[in-house]
Amino acid sequence: MSFLIVGVDGGGTKTRVVVADEQGQELATATGPGSAARPGQTTQAADVIAQTVTEALAACERPGEVPRVLCAGLAGAGREPERQAVREALVRLEVADHVIVEPDATIALEDAFGDGPGILLVCGTGSSCFGRSPTGTFGRCGGWGLNIGDEGSGAWIGRRTLSIVAAAADGREPDTALLPAVLTALELESSDGLVTWAAHADPAALARLASTVITVAATGDLRANSLLAMATEELVTHVRALARQLFADERAAIPVALAGGLMERGSFLRKLVEHRLKSAVPGAMLRSEPVVPVRGAIRVALRAAKGRG
Repeated sequence: MSFLIVGVDGGGTKTRVVVADEQGQELATATGPGSAARPGQTTQAADVIAQTVTEALAACERPGEVPRVLCAGLAGAGREPERQAVREALVRLEVADHVIVEPDATIALEDAFGDGPGILLVCGTGSSCFGRSPTGTFGRCGGWGLNIGDEGSGAWIGRRTLSIVAAAADGREPDTALLPAVLTALELESSDGLVTWAAHADPAALARLASTVITVAATGDLRANSLLAMATEELVTHVRALARQLFADERAAIPVALAGGLMERGSFLRKLVEHRLKSAVPGAMLRSEPVVPVRGAIRVALRAAKGRG
């Protein structure tokens, strides 16, 4: 019998939805705003997902049809209260007969390693590291949110960039090309506007500054490059910590995958991370193929749909 399934990859900046058939073949896709499961924002996250699913269903010319299963992998859903709140909201919105909400790392691990061992570093608006040992033990580090951690992430880079340019404007730090570049990116006439902008900036807005830092670093600016070097070290430390926890030794053979907006293949920050991993985690066996978390969500949804008969 023909049925539909839906996979959702919800990050802090954007949400990707894929509708697939009973064979798991993609029929349509749609992209919406961020739908991370942040405390106090779970209803908004569910609304974004529901709207984006509606758009995807319309795109495959099956509007109004209720999918058998929807699996959503969301940033921030590693915390049970947020995960359950989003799931309950999606059930109320009747997005599917059966709703599954998982942490974003779960669907990314599914795509990267199936049910095998490996470590996945995710770096986009936020950052986190997840893994599975050869015996199936799950582990994680990082992902504590911007107020506590998310080291090396886009939002973390953005917040530190603001500190650097403020110090440069004061003369507390040497001149850096980051100052005029950030003012241009934020459409500000002077550094006086930074306080007001920062007061209203959410993590996604901060994360967008990372691209400015990368552009400036490519010109040779020392401050921009030192910031990215610091971000690299923080990210690699996540991988090394999990390597010791799950594989006993960072020199063991460890499958490693990189995912997230700042870890796209060929990206400047990914190259820095790949280079540093060679010495910090000598056993790392980097997966070259891109990790597509929404593809993992489709696989989870398909298994659940077949299990429901």
